[in-house]
Amino acid sequence: MKKQNLLAIGLMTFAMFLGAGNIIFPPFLGLEAGTQYLPAMLGFLLTAVGLPSLTLIVLGRLSSSGQLTQALPKPLAIAFWVLLFTAIGPAFGMPRAVTVAYEMGIKPFVEGDHLLIFSVLFVGATLLLAFQRGKLVDYIGKVMTPLLVLMLAALAVAAIVTPLGVFNAPSADYQYKAVTSGLIQGYMTMDAIAAVGFGWIIIKAIQDKGCESPQEIFQATVKVTVVYALLMSACYLAMAYVGATSASISEGATNGGELLTRYVAEIFGPLGQYLLAGIIIMACLTTTVGLTNACAEYYQQTFRSPFAITTIIVTVLTGVIANFGLEQILAISLPAILILCPIAIALVLTALFLPTTKRNVTAYVTIVSITVVFGSLDALHILGLLPEPLVTPLNDYVPMFEAHASWFLPVFAAIAISKILARKANSEAVELSEKAASLK
Repeated sequence: MKKQNLLAIGLMTFAMFLGAGNIIFPPFLGLEAGTQYLPAMLGFLLTAVGLPSLTLIVLGRLSSSGQLTQALPKPLAIAFWVLLFTAIGPAFGMPRAVTVAYEMGIKPFVEGDHLLIFSVLFVGATLLLAFQRGKLVDYIGKVMTPLLVLMLAALAVAAIVTPLGVFNAPSADYQYKAVTSGLIQGYMTMDAIAAVGFGWIIIKAIQDKGCESPQEIFQATVKVTVVYALLMSACYLAMAYVGATSASISEGATNGGELLTRYVAEIFGPLGQYLLAGIIIMACLTTTVGLTNACAEYYQQTFRSPFAITTIIVTVLTGVIANFGLEQILAISLPAILILCPIAIALVLTALFLPTTKRNVTAYVTIVSITVVFGSLDALHILGLLPEPLVTPLNDYVPMFEAHASWFLPVFAAIAISKILARKANSEAVELSEKAASLK
């Protein structure tokens, strides 16, 4: 593949991942980390960028996102993908992107409620770009992303050249365990689940540019992932630095969005609001286009559903939910996402060590079952729905429960045991084959 095509797909990948949350979350993290900025960001990047990167590389090695669940029984595999695309698509991810784009990109400049008009225009733009599936790399990778990178670079350069202050003392969570706190916060971005969904588009884009063999697809995926990882890491570091040097304007701020709004107003004046609005709207638009295409790509390949019809349904549902039912849908879909994310990561980790073939169906089903059990505990804990008498013993006896990752060690143990059993079975099969050959 030509280098410019690899770069364009890498830029497209970065833009699809870069939602409003990826921009407004790091500033508050940087503010809380203060003088522990570097160790906190080291931990954060390991999970916030490392997990999605690992997911993309594993999917590239499989040459198809669908192969990730190939070892599972078909009904279970379909249920996983349908729930995933529903949750990150029209039920949660996309409506949230629409409302955040409106709240931060339009609402500060207008009076009254214009969400309905904005959402119609926004999902309309999403639909138009999504229909250009063959030109998605050109539109997002070669046009929209460079503009987005330039706007983010303006914020980063301003923070470095004219910082508003010095690093504060770290908050309690970052004072003694900065790396661990960063790891937890990076995991909670849940970009790993988005990586599983976006894998359908990225691999398809690579194939459309001429890569056909598994080796070519894998090599291209690794290079695309490097571009994504470098850009996303730079973005996170810059936005966190903005927050870390903004203590003088942070009083009363409760989230990174407020902090970033104050920062751009202080540095750039009235024009700063327009700059931030442009960044947020464009980041949300590239995300909704990517999610729409991922949903449509899956339904077309799995159910032979026409791409255009699926795209229209997804965008229409997104617009409706963004206006009338987002809070209720969040209450329903957030627990699903909190459970689906560890399942997705567990499948990726398993695919690293065990072939995704029906021969390993028992191992895959066992690992998914373990993840569902412990992932449900983590989800209930995060949502504050776990009975208090259970929290203390779980904290005491379940490793990584406090970090909302109690599923990790049981899953890793199950993978290790499955790998040992698989090797033993292969060794016995070889011995039987050799004995049969000697008898002949």
